[in-house]
Amino acid sequence: MDIVSRKENKLLNRVEINFSWQHEGQATPSRQAVMNLVKTLEPGSNPDCIVVKECNTRFGQPLTTGMAFIYGDEASMKVEPEFIHKRHKQFRSTSEAPAKEEAPAKEEAPAEEEAPAEEGGDE
Repeated sequence: MDIVSRKENKLLNRVEINFSWQHEGQATPSRQAVMNLVKTLEPGSNPDCIVVKECNTRFGQPLTTGMAFIYGDEASMKVEPEFIHKRHKQFRSTSEAPAKEEAPAKEEAPAEEEAPAEEGGDE
């Protein structure tokens, strides 16, 4: 992975990295792989405070470019939209993520049972 540019944004308490990754003979890197490599490029950074904002792979080329943000602390990450937090929730090491995932799964189960009953009533 090559760092195209590195900018320290002190106002938002983050480091912004634009990267380019040549992956010849390998599959397209996952977000987890990109996050792990960014962690090695920025020693001392908290893996829970890394956000892969963009990740683009060129069609027919083994080249992936993108942007990653490394925040100084979790409080600074509140500037990111909610969908970004949901996208990265599976990569976080906090214990709150699995608890939140289980609650919606339990709510969906009764909704699926009610759906066939409604269809039968319409006929």
